[in-house]
Amino acid sequence: GVCFSDLVGVTFFRLHERPEEEPHILLECDSGVLDAIQKHLKLYKIRRKVNIAPCLDLSLWAVVPGERAGDITSSFAKCADQAVILTPDPRTEVMGWRLITKKGANLSEIIPGSHIGNIQDYHRHRYKQGIPEGVKDLPPGVALPLESNLAYMNGISFTKGCYIGQELTARTHHVGVIRKRLLPVHFSAPLPEDGIPEGAEILTESGKSAGKFRAGGGEVGIALLRLANINEPLCLNIAGNKVKLTARIPEWWPKPTSK
Repeated sequence: GVCFSDLVGVTFFRLHERPEEEPHILLECDSGVLDAIQKHLKLYKIRRKVNIAPCLDLSLWAVVPGERAGDITSSFAKCADQAVILTPDPRTEVMGWRLITKKGANLSEIIPGSHIGNIQDYHRHRYKQGIPEGVKDLPPGVALPLESNLAYMNGISFTKGCYIGQELTARTHHVGVIRKRLLPVHFSAPLPEDGIPEGAEILTESGKSAGKFRAGGGEVGIALLRLANINEPLCLNIAGNKVKLTARIPEWWPKPTSK
């Protein structure tokens, strides 16, 4: 069946003209930067009468692939009053669907026969697929859009603008030289329970830097790695112990076109 995970740590904003109106836009964000994003949005609304407010009455769920999309949408149609939105995850097909419900909605009624998982299930699934999410995986001021594969996940438009860093991003995209990318990694042993330092260096067998660890749990995670090194033996130094890891190119990435 389908596995649901209630995405703890995610908040929505409502953006609409008047508080009594239904929101025209729902914006999903990392709860850790709730105040910062709210201030940023209000800074740029200028004189528009746009109301920006957190949606504390909504819950976000991930619907991990396990049934055909047609089955899900037909089941959903019968209980539409309990949900706000059910839509394919815009990043990639392997992430399934995003479901927004009112707090306290009965998920087994919205999609009968579904299996309700936990947040660890969701993170393991996306780490295996190399999908970054939130400020831990994409540190503000550090993560670059193309190195983070946002162009593969409908996260960048090359036909409209403007945004900070647009010229550099567009030029890099069209030149086609991207030497580092976020990749899924698999460790030879589970990571320690207390985690490892963010940005810990990943080394080649000869001790050369191959990239940096971003986030993970158990034996899976994501790391920013030099593409030239991903087929070499790699390791992460954890408290004086070298833990071996392997990296791979995800199946959902666009296939290179032959010229």
